[in-house]
Amino acid sequence: MSECTHDCSTCGADCASRDPASFLEKPHELSNIKKVIGVVSGKGGVGKSLVTSMLAVAMNRRGRRTAILDADVTGPSIPKMFGLKEKAGATGDALLPVVTKTGIEVMSVNLLLENEDDPVVWRGPVIAGTVKQFWTDVIWNDVDFLFVDMPPGTGDVPLTVFQSLPVDGIIVVTSPQELVSVIVSKAVKMAGLMDIPVLGLVENMSFVKCPDCGKKIFPFGEGGSAAVALEFGIPLLAQLPLDRDASRAADTGTIELYTAPELDPAADRVESLL
Repeated sequence: MSECTHDCSTCGADCASRDPASFLEKPHELSNIKKVIGVVSGKGGVGKSLVTSMLAVAMNRRGRRTAILDADVTGPSIPKMFGLKEKAGATGDALLPVVTKTGIEVMSVNLLLENEDDPVVWRGPVIAGTVKQFWTDVIWNDVDFLFVDMPPGTGDVPLTVFQSLPVDGIIVVTSPQELVSVIVSKAVKMAGLMDIPVLGLVENMSFVKCPDCGKKIFPFGEGGSAAVALEFGIPLLAQLPLDRDASRAADTGTIELYTAPELDPAADRVESLL
């Protein structure tokens, strides 16, 4: 066994003296961030970025200063939802986030690329390093809530975020299909391994409202997410409808004009952390 160098950042041993906090990276010295909220999903295509955007908008409407760190480097969609076209700025050795029309700060790899449709063909460690730089090299100004939109799954980027950022809690986004139990299980168990609190579950594409009578129709079945939330002892914070207006707002970059009252309990849960 090699002699301990007391430098946990270069050591792979699992010893009693290892402090999990030693992996945390410091934000830029000019940043001021009160709470960090991760938005995760076990698989893609469930509307995680949409929920991230709507949560940021909801908190901003409540007078909280909000920001989004887009950690989905190979599939960034946050800038499009907010209609952002300008590039991120820089001052000295720091990056400056782009600010949306209503004052939400955003940093995404698409705000750094020459063309927003250029593919990001990078290996995992480079992607993880980029996400870390979005925390250490970006000046986040007096932010109450920094939402981290993470890629689906439990790979390099979620691990980097959980180890390097002081995450105060995560929101798990899912859909009503039968695979939900396996999907949520992976995300919840990873959070448990990293000692990150799970704030609750948001089920997207849950129901459709009849345009005539307002009755809720559940095309993919009802009660699956509620059962999973009960199984893992976490609250089901919201069930969001399949809504053409939400899709249109995301596609046209006007998500700040969209209102989702069904998301209010999730916003309440996040706000309670302050």
